[in-house]
Order: sequence, then structure tokens, then C-alpha cells
Amino acid sequence: MIHSFLLIGQSNMAGRGLLSEACEIDTSRIYTLRNGRFQTMFRPICPDRVACGVNLAESFAEHYAQKHDVDVGLICAADGGSHLDLWMPGTLLFDHAVAQAKLAARSSTIMGVLWHQGESDCKPEKNSTYRRRCEEMIAGFRQAVPELKNVPFLVGGLGDFLKNCVKYPELVDYPKVNAALQEMADNDPLIGFVSAEGLAGNPDNLHFSSKSLYEFGLRYLAEFEKFHISDTQSKTSEDNMERSSMELL
Repeated sequence: MIHSFLLIGQSNMAGRGLLSEACEIDTSRIYTLRNGRFQTMFRPICPDRVACGVNLAESFAEHYAQKHDVDVGLICAADGGSHLDLWMPGTLLFDHAVAQAKLAARSSTIMGVLWHQGESDCKPEKNSTYRRRCEEMIAGFRQAVPELKNVPFLVGGLGDFLKNCVKYPELVDYPKVNAALQEMADNDPLIGFVSAEGLAGNPDNLHFSSKSLYEFGLRYLAEFEKFHISDTQSKTSEDNMERSSMELL
């Protein structure tokens, strides 16, 4: 049985690590959803833009597979440059992610959601309402996809290198988004905050470096492991899929 994870957010979840600096990954048990089916992983796993590259979910999946002795599926739906309003219920990105998750649920057990977004919402008029809007988005996903109702949402912090990004000076307010993400985790037992403290960026000071993305993926996994997903929940999901498969025969 494949254990799958939905990847949503903007460019740092899609992955912008330089492929020339990529760490070696054991892909033997990692799959990505392509055209509704899980295919053996190859880079880039989330080809949203021509600049796409290394993704933090690669190391997450590699070490999850090793620790739990299962195949891991990555449901890639992140989109570079997207601000939070583009992820609210009823938007194209929301509906696309919902559709991908529902397809994945037919052949895997969805174990969690990996979210990284916020660079596009650092401006004062956006960061002041970030928590409320993000909580509304998460509630929308849980309602739209039954398989997401009781799984952890892991939300990653923005990198400290953003304060040095000359192209987007508004990014200096990134701590306010991080604070909102931390508050969400503090007030919801199914949300986990993953710190990006100390991680390095690419020369653009906008995207995480390949090496840092590898480390970030391990931090996401460490946070995920704090949640104790019961065997009963996993077994229920597997039984549901088995019944669905029988109905298709």
C-alpha cells in the first residue's frame, strides 16, 4: 500500500533547488502522481515552471519510506508565485489539488499535507489576515476531501534569507507570516509548524538551496512523526480502497 502526501503552496513547495547541486536520493520506493497514476519518481517532481528543480518532499519521502517500510506517493499540486487567495475554496488551484487528492485516494492512503507558502503574502495588507485565511483554506480542504479530514497539515516557515532579497523588499516582513503559521499550529492539534531557521537560500535569496531543501524535508518528517496516526485510521482507508477496487471489477 502506498502512503501518499499532498504537496501544495508556491514555489518553495514546488521546488527551486538547483538540480546541479541535488543530493542523491534513493527513488526505489518513491512515486509521483502523473495522469492519475503513481509513477516512479524522477526530477523535477513538480514541474510547475521552467525553473523548477529539487523539492523538499524528496528527502521527506525517502526517509519516510525507509522508516515505515512502505512505498510513498507524492501528489504534486504546488504553483510558483501563488498567493494565498489563489488557494481558497472554489479557486482553480484549490479545485485542482482536490481533484489530484481524490485521484490519489483511489490507489493510496493519504497520510498528510505538506504546505509551504507565504512569500506572496508578506505585504502588510496580506500578512495581517494570513492566519484567518489559511485556516479557512485548510478547513475547505478537509471538507472537500474526506481523506484529509483527520490527517496532519504541516506548514513550513519562510526562510531567514528573505530579508536579503533585493528584488522583493516587502519580504522583510516574513516573520509576521511565520508567526501566523506558528499560531495556527499552537491552536490546532492537527497542524504542525516546521521551522526554516538557519536554512540557506539560492543566490536569489528567494528560494531554498538544494542542500537546505534536503534538510527541510527531514524537518517536515520529524514534525510529522510527532503525530500518531492510528493503525485503525490507516486500516479504514485501506478497506475503503479495497471496496472501491472490488466495485470496479
